[in-house]
Amino acid sequence: MRNRTTFIAILLIPILHDATNLHCVAAFSCSNTNLAAMPLRQVVGKTSRYHVLWSSESPLSETVLRQSSMPTEAKSSIRKESSQSKTWKDDGFVFGLEGSGLDRPLGRTSQIVVEGDSTETEPYQQWMVALTFAGHAWFLLNAIQSMIVMAQGNIALAAGQAFVLTFVSWVLADFGSGVLHWSVDNYGNGKTPIMGSIIAAFQGHHSAPWTITERAFCNNVQKLCIPFGIPTMAVIQFLAGGPGLVTWFFTTFCIFEILSQEFHKWSHQLPSETPGWVNFLQKVGLSVGRKPHAAHHLAPFEGNYCIISGVCNDTLDELGFFRRIERLIYHMNGVEPNAWKLDPVLREKTMSGDYSLPA
Repeated sequence: MRNRTTFIAILLIPILHDATNLHCVAAFSCSNTNLAAMPLRQVVGKTSRYHVLWSSESPLSETVLRQSSMPTEAKSSIRKESSQSKTWKDDGFVFGLEGSGLDRPLGRTSQIVVEGDSTETEPYQQWMVALTFAGHAWFLLNAIQSMIVMAQGNIALAAGQAFVLTFVSWVLADFGSGVLHWSVDNYGNGKTPIMGSIIAAFQGHHSAPWTITERAFCNNVQKLCIPFGIPTMAVIQFLAGGPGLVTWFFTTFCIFEILSQEFHKWSHQLPSETPGWVNFLQKVGLSVGRKPHAAHHLAPFEGNYCIISGVCNDTLDELGFFRRIERLIYHMNGVEPNAWKLDPVLREKTMSGDYSLPA
């Protein structure tokens, strides 16, 4: 008997602005299967208006498409998706979910998710990192000299000011790393303008978290030398009217942000794989620890976003900081964060005003 080709077209139509009223209104098959309503939660977190899932033992039949009563837009979507393979660039997010184009490998296996990326260190990366840190050292030198002058030659006072500014920038840089991490984990994808490759790298990191441990220092931090590099500091110093307290604060802030990926890498390495001084920094809380960051890698990846020291994580999570922002963003534009798509219970709690995380 000839094998029967079947397919299912799931049409997602927003009935009301409230996302709880999104429904999959129809399911069709070429054997005239009864119309079936399906809840949104069965569609693994996909976000475009029409989504197509099909299974077949032979190529999709064009005759079936022409004869079906589906809207023209849905038919076009099926034709397009049946002719293209899924990749991380096509999907809404890439946490290794089914259909994302990424599978979570077993064991300590690396996986490159951004086209053209590599764990091998290139000479240009070494030059970029070296020049960036040399430039930041120059900014710090000019800043401390200016601070000593403003302190009328009181070196101790200038050193005290530098220490306080460094501490504050360390705390705020940890907060900043959390905001960045949360945003790229939950919004956008590989096709997002400007940030696409960074978003794909962060989201793909959940599929193969060990990959970062195979990156040498320059390969690991070089991308952050662009937003937190010399041009940024040159503009800040110009706006500040010259070197001084502002320059010291933002230079140390930028340095911490660049190093955040290295702190992040250490949290994925075993104690036997890192120097003793790194283990000490983690033990005293100056660098994000292994256990706290491991908690972030449990689906739905809804907390512990800060990756410099993690000093801000408990406060942000206990206050429901990110849940509150997610709810605000949803009410503004109807976009759900990826954490909600992974955990419908989290979504419902947040929408009801309960911003707490599971104990």
